Amino acid sequence: MTLKPVIQCMDQLKQLHESLLILSRKKTEALKTNNTTDLQQMLTQERKHVQAINKVEKQRGDAAVSWFEAQGLSTYDPTISNMINNLEGDSQVQLQDIYEEMVLVLSSLKQQEQLNAELTKQSLQFINLSLNMLQPSLESVNYAGRTTASNRNKPKRSTFDSKA
Repeated sequence: MTLKPVIQCMDQLKQLHESLLILSRKKTEALKTNNTTDLQQMLTQERKHVQAINKVEKQRGDAAVSWFEAQGLSTYDPTISNMINNLEGDSQVQLQDIYEEMVLVLSSLKQQEQLNAELTKQSLQFINLSLNMLQPSLESVNYAGRTTASNRNKPKRSTFDSKA
């Protein structure tokens, strides 16, 4: 078996992750501008990307196992790194290049998603702060303060204590 299916899957994965990175950058802008409509659409697109990535990743895994079996190697750990170690020449260089490109895209995507997570966290903190400022506290609503049992039992006196 040749490496062609594995390389094709790796290329598809790289393209899907690059597309996901572009989507993640757009999501950052939507978070900055507080555009929830666009954000919801992007989250739907993101889910579709993740489903496609999972499908292609399964194909890549199956292709890698098939390659290891065809080479008479152990299928215990059929990773791209192990494939690269067992290859020589142009095929090794080709697989190594696409692997490195994939790592760079994944690294950029991870950084972008960390930024998005931080922006989301800050937005939630701002919303909580705003809600806390708008909601009156119980003490400010009750001007007299707390009424204790001793205050309730005291006789009320008039300002004028006079006998007629």
